[in-house]
Amino acid sequence: MILRQSVVAIVDDDPRLLESLGDLLESVGHAVRTFSSPHAFLAGDLLSEIDCLVTDITMPELDGFDLQQMANEKRPDLPVIFITGTHDIATEQRVMDLPRGRFFRKPFNSQELVSAIAGALMAKGPST
Repeated sequence: MILRQSVVAIVDDDPRLLESLGDLLESVGHAVRTFSSPHAFLAGDLLSEIDCLVTDITMPELDGFDLQQMANEKRPDLPVIFITGTHDIATEQRVMDLPRGRFFRKPFNSQELVSAIAGALMAKGPST
């Protein structure tokens, strides 16, 4: 069995977050694909290559929960980690149903996010 780098996709409409989070995840050994919108991610036809998705919840046109649903139609095993800077009641209610460690509020602790991604990848199984 040949192990490959885990591929983490980041979807966020904030270019600074895409760059900084991408750099962080690359520094701990992940291959990273960044997308400035959910539509760019879905149009990229890379879903089969992605091992974990990190997505902002609040974005124009399509939110992170809708993106998860659309991605899970093709990849029900794809772990998704949500990040947001929003404090609205609707978001708060939706994140309560997420598995522990799958939701982070901006600004988040980067090491906790890295650990959550590692945990999601381990639960999913090794990359081959």
